[in-house]
This record gives sequence, C-alpha cells and structure tokens, in this order.
Amino acid sequence: MANRHPEPDSPELRARWGQFAWTQGNATLAQDIIARYPAGRQRSAVMPLLDLAQRQVGAEENTQGWLPLPVIEFVAKELAMPVMRVLEVATFYTMYNIAPIGRFHVQVCGTTPCMLRGSDDIMAACKARGMSKGHTTPDGLFSLTEVECMGNCASAPMVQINDDNYEDLTPDRLDFVLNELAAGRQPKTGTQDPARHTVEPVGAPTNLAAMVTENHDYRGEW
Repeated sequence: MANRHPEPDSPELRARWGQFAWTQGNATLAQDIIARYPAGRQRSAVMPLLDLAQRQVGAEENTQGWLPLPVIEFVAKELAMPVMRVLEVATFYTMYNIAPIGRFHVQVCGTTPCMLRGSDDIMAACKARGMSKGHTTPDGLFSLTEVECMGNCASAPMVQINDDNYEDLTPDRLDFVLNELAAGRQPKTGTQDPARHTVEPVGAPTNLAAMVTENHDYRGEW
C-alpha cells in the first residue's frame, strides 16, 4: 500500500480551507447524522461527518475529495472532540484521503485472489497510462493507490474508482473504463465480463445435483 501522510499545515492551506463550513444542505444533513446517536454519544458521528466533509471538499474541487487539516479541525469542533482524536480516525481508515487527490481515485486491489487473477497486469496498465502509486497524474484526473481486499474476490481482479467497483478486469477492459471516465461518461459498473450479470458462475449455474450419481469435479469450472 502507498504511504499515507497528511498534507502539511501551511499558510496557504489555512487561507484556502481555514473558513470551511457546511453548505446549507450539508448542515442539515450533518444534524440529521448526529441525531442518529443517543445523547452523550454524538462523537460516534465522526466517521460519517468526515465522509460528508470529504465529499463537500470534492464537490468544491471537482475531485474525489480529501480532508485538509482545517476541515478535520472543523469536524472536531462540530463534535466537541480533540482534534487529535479526529485525525486518528482520518489517518487510520483509507476511505479518507488526507492529501490532495485527483478527480478519479483508482484503488487497485492487490490481495491474493486479485493477484492470482491478474492484478499485476492491472497495475501495469495503470502505470502505462502515467499513474504511479501515491501520486496524481499531471492532468489531475487520476490518483493511484494499491489497497487490501475490498470483498470482490469472486470477480477478481477489481478496482474501486471513487464510489464504484469495476470487476473481472483485464488491461483492455480497464483502459475502456478509464477512457470513458476521462471523456466525462459513466461506464457500466460491476463486472466487465460480458458473460456475467453479477458474480454468478460463467456459463450455466452450477449446484450439487451433478454429485448425485458421480463424484463430479468442479475444479475445471472455477
């Protein structure tokens, strides 16, 4: 996985984000989120509020969004929490971006099932387009991160791009997805295998019926 370091505090960072406040719509949403938790437990809202703040920053920058230190301080103030406690959450969970990010955050799963099914080729395809782990392309479009398992082992290899998963990838299929995103279009999410609808077996559905009369070996169908 790429190293994660918060964007250093600076006068420029303060000038840009020091007056951060919720938009009118997000202010209402933030209060609704906090109200989900019982009295005295409002700090439990720290994760959804960080996500909301990240999305607001992303909307302002036309990126996937990230959490500048003044924004983290704002969330801490909203919940009457020490800033360090909120920073601990933001730096622990990789769903939060703690440094500037591109418009599309390409997160490539490199865990064993994806690796066995070609994640190295997917990473190579990303690098062939000028991406490198932990960095954003010069045009500001793509940021690349290698991540641990995201739970799509049955349709590996896969990447998550912003909020969407793209599965059953090959380098060509990934190139198509990235080209569509770069052109401002939304490619089909989920499996990219035309023989699949979701993650059902490729071909006819299988079950144990074939085992009734013989010891059927399914390994060749995996």
